[in-house]
Amino acid sequence: MKWIGDRISFVDTKEKATFVIYPPKIGWKIYVMYVWSALWILVGFAVISQLFLDYTEKEKITLIIFLSFWLYFAVRVIRALIFLIASREFILIDDNGLHIKKATGKFGKSKRYFLENISKMRIPEVKENSFQAVYDSSPWVRGSDAIMFDYLGKTISFGRKLTEKDAKLLFNILVKKTDSAVRKKKK
Repeated sequence: MKWIGDRISFVDTKEKATFVIYPPKIGWKIYVMYVWSALWILVGFAVISQLFLDYTEKEKITLIIFLSFWLYFAVRVIRALIFLIASREFILIDDNGLHIKKATGKFGKSKRYFLENISKMRIPEVKENSFQAVYDSSPWVRGSDAIMFDYLGKTISFGRKLTEKDAKLLFNILVKKTDSAVRKKKK
């Protein structure tokens, strides 16, 4: 097994190439996310408990509106935590196509994309100080994908929260492998 950067491992044989993209390591920030999530959930339960007390209808509506926002952010942060703890992206290139599986733990479904139908593989350009770059660097979000391609009129993307350097290295290997697999198939 070889490594591309800190987060991508790959195995290359004559028949296939497999890649595994691991979640980013954020160090002490993960513990801050644990504490924040626990406190956020406690706040939500405290507000939920207030729904059963004697308040006016307007006050209960205010609590329900607050709880809708609370639930939205609770789900977002918990999904980000699960991504940072247990997610993986599996990529397989063989004669049958490009297979991508975005998995959380052991759960996830592999999707196959026939190599002949893949076009315009690219790395989307993100400016360094743009809102998207700052937003993606936050540990509170799962981030955007670093590599894209067009497939039968749809845009498929993968490589969540990869650095620009890792994305370029992976991109170069993927292009080389897909080109050689397509050439091999045409023979």
